[in-house]
Amino acid sequence: MRNALMALAIVVLTTLSSFAQTAAPAKPGTANTSSSQPTAIIDTTAGKMTCTLFPDKAPIGVANFIGLSSGTKDWKTPTGATKHGVPLYDGTIFHRVIPQFMIQGGDPAGSGSGPDPVKAFKNETSPGLLFDKPGRLAYANAGPNTNTSQFFITEVAFTGQQGQMLNGNYTIFGQCDEASVALVKQIAAMSRDSNDRPYRPIKINHITIQKAGGATKAAGTPAKKPATAPTTK
Repeated sequence: MRNALMALAIVVLTTLSSFAQTAAPAKPGTANTSSSQPTAIIDTTAGKMTCTLFPDKAPIGVANFIGLSSGTKDWKTPTGATKHGVPLYDGTIFHRVIPQFMIQGGDPAGSGSGPDPVKAFKNETSPGLLFDKPGRLAYANAGPNTNTSQFFITEVAFTGQQGQMLNGNYTIFGQCDEASVALVKQIAAMSRDSNDRPYRPIKINHITIQKAGGATKAAGTPAKKPATAPTTK
């Protein structure tokens, strides 16, 4: 997990008892199913997650996610090799899972640390778009404006101190539906080591992007070079 998000994880774990007593009840994580917004279908070895994307709220973040999911955006391996036409997320794992918090993935190295596969881009936050419901799809970062490929999906709603640490500091670019939140809870509860890495990580098979109106975003052309695993900070 990227450093700033790790700090929040520590706060969540150490204050979970009091938070459970004071936080507002979590509302079902339902996605906006409007045909005017694209949808990401995240096919994993544990099941599928359906998340509506918010290009009106996070146009840079959504374009980045779609490009990396479909292989239309180039990215670099840790050795500096450029991958073209290769979906970055295929075969990656959820390398960090924390119950009552979130699951994180999107690092081809499966470690959450190392050189970034794409150029970092700025945070995109909106006052009315908060981590106040489960199923928020957001970018992990190592501080302001350091978003790249790693993302996380929240399991619960956050208010109080936890909400303050998340809101305005992380780019929310989508909302996953209620069934997806149930799957997130299942993955977050997996047995894990002291670094919150699952002993048997769930893998992302492929992310399919359905364009606004229901059309599916085609995958990119086959890779010309063997893929290796980039990491992030």
